[in-house]
Order: sequence, then structure tokens, then C-alpha cells
Amino acid sequence: MVIVSFELFVALRYLLARRQHASISRVSLFSTIGVAVGVLALVVALALMTGLQGELRNRILGSTAHIYLWKIGGIDDYHAEVQRLSQFPGVAGAGPAIFGKAIVSSGSETAFITLKGIDPVLEGHVTDIERTMQQGKLLALEGAEDERPGILVGRDLAKQIGVKVGDLVEVTTPTATLTPGGVMTRGRTLRIAGIFALGLFEFDSAYGFVSLDLAKRLLAKDHPDLIQLRVNDIYSANGIARNIETVLGDKYSADDWSRMNQSLFSALWLEKMAISITIGLIVMVGALNIISSLILLVRQKSRDIAILKTMGTSSKRVMGIFMMQGLVIGVVGTTVGALSGLALCWVLDHYELIQIPMDVYQVSHVPFVVLPWDLLTVVVATIVICFLATIYPSRQASALDPVQALRAE
Repeated sequence: MVIVSFELFVALRYLLARRQHASISRVSLFSTIGVAVGVLALVVALALMTGLQGELRNRILGSTAHIYLWKIGGIDDYHAEVQRLSQFPGVAGAGPAIFGKAIVSSGSETAFITLKGIDPVLEGHVTDIERTMQQGKLLALEGAEDERPGILVGRDLAKQIGVKVGDLVEVTTPTATLTPGGVMTRGRTLRIAGIFALGLFEFDSAYGFVSLDLAKRLLAKDHPDLIQLRVNDIYSANGIARNIETVLGDKYSADDWSRMNQSLFSALWLEKMAISITIGLIVMVGALNIISSLILLVRQKSRDIAILKTMGTSSKRVMGIFMMQGLVIGVVGTTVGALSGLALCWVLDHYELIQIPMDVYQVSHVPFVVLPWDLLTVVVATIVICFLATIYPSRQASALDPVQALRAE
């Protein structure tokens, strides 16, 4: 047997009225639906922004290093630097890199790319390039002595210029070379050693990876531009970067992924907050409906309230009846909305129902990720708003004069 308090018992009776006061039940139902819709929309919106932000972060961190380290005067012996940096707490891997611009041509197709020179043995410890190889292998960049030097291209770039593994391409860099015929740009025929798919259109359509030695010759550089670092905890990258600068001295300068992509993630966070506030107004509309339904109930139940008071029910308990009714509406609406939102997010994410242009948003579909903290915040905030909405009509009910109410009848 379930023991129900007096306030809850009366509140449920009013909410479930079926006869002469059926209009009260309908208004309460619409109030519950309004709260549920607001919570559902808010859960889905937060899941969308959280999923999009997380997907972009994961793909960016898989395509690039977590920390970039420069040295004034250049990096003479990158092997020694990599070994020393690998000893720092929290550092999972390190490797050198050279960056430059180039033009890649295959037949009549030409594309501008960012050329990245890497150490094939170390690069797999810094980025996800080795894991995302669709054809070929990362170590194929080293090649045999009788083979042409290799280059790795992205999936979208390979489609654009129409090449596959084993094909030859012409790579030209803007670095000038003095020859008997005059000043000419550097060019080299390279072999497609592999095709990768990092998942970011920016990389898959405009990046080419070559060995470090080949990049030095093509870009006319004597040393790597920088050392890339991967850390165990991405959220500690900034602290590790500052620690490296402190230990190694003023000649070293480090930057981490959070600072380099600060504008992007700040924009996403602001958009998430703006959407949350906007859609949160739906919850406020539901709360206003609760106020309306309780005011209507107080007017229609004035005779009942007067009888309860004459029988000895205190004003505090009368107030509790109407507060309990508003809370029931809020709790039921919040529960239905939260569960519906979770179910809808799972369906949308599992079946990838919302497809978007990858060249614009960097991802092929909208991911939906519900964080427990976001869900808890929505639930608690909604119930608090619904509770606050009950205060005014409940105070009106508790202040009702029994004599005046019965005389009006």
C-alpha cells in the first residue's frame, strides 16, 4: 500500500478531474506537454552542439599534433630533441615536421596542396595518419632505392586529380632554383605511396605527406620547422607546453591545440549557449502555462478551498496542494521530455539521419552526444522553474478568505 500525503492526494484529484472540471485537466495536460516539448528540444539542441564540437575536436586532434614546438635558430638534431621531449611527463610521442606549399599535377588535373615532410617512423606516434590509411602504408614513404620517392595524399585529393596507389604525379614547389637556363621552380615526379582519410575535408583534400629528407630538398630547408608532440591527456596540453618552455629555456616556444583552435571552439561554445537560451524559452512558456492553469484552478476550486479551511486545513497546507500540483506537472513533463530527447538523440546519431556537406562542416553527418551534466542541468533547471511558477497562484489560494468565497457561491 502506497502512502500519499494529503497535499499530493488532493493535487492529483484536481489534475485528474474528469467531470465538471475536465477543463482543468486539459489545461494541465497542455502545460505538461509544453514542458515536455521544451525539455526535449533543449536536450536535442545541447546534444547536437556537444556532438559537433566533440567530433570536430577529435578529428582535429587526430589530424594534427597536440603541441607544436619551435626553436630559435632551427632544430639541428631532431632525433636528440625527440628523445629529450619524450621524457617529459604526459608526452606520448614526438616527431619532426616541415611545412610548405606545392602544386600536384596528374595529367590535366592540378591542385594546390600543403606539403608536409615527416619521419614515417615517428609520425604514427603523433597523429592518426597511420591508422587512417585506406590504401598503402605510411612506411612506404621510405621506399626502396630503385623506386621513385613516395607521397601520401588524402582521399578527396586522390579523387580530385584522379590517381590511385602506384600512379605518378608531378609535385612543384615555389622555391626557386638557379639553373643554366635561369631561375626555375623545384619539381619532382613522385609515386603515390598511399591514400589516407583523416576525416577532415581540409586535410583529405589539400594535404600531401612526404619523407623529411624529400621535403628538405623540395622546400630548400636544412632543418625541420618544428617538433610535434602528442600528449596522453588533451586537456593538460597547455600545462605541458608551458612546462616545456620553462624547462628548455627562452629559445623554445610551444603552442597547444586549445590555443591554436581557440576561435573555433569559442564560437561553438557561444553558439551552444545561444541555442540553449533560445530554446529554453520554450520551457518558460510551459511554466507560464502552469501559472495559468493554477490560477484557473484556484478560481474554480474556491468553494473547495473555503471548505478545507473551515474544516481546519491550514493556509500552509492549502498552499502546498497547489505547489504540489505544479511540481507534478513539472516532474512529469520533464521526465517525458528528457526520455523522449534521449531516445530521439540515439536514433538520430545511430542511424546518421541528418547528413550535411562535409566540405562545409568538416563532418559527413550531425552527431548527437548527450552529456550527463547537460542532461542533469536541464532537468534540475526545468523543475526549479516549474516550482517557481507555482508560488504566485499558491499564495493566492492560501490567502483566500473562506467567508468571502462561500458568500460568493
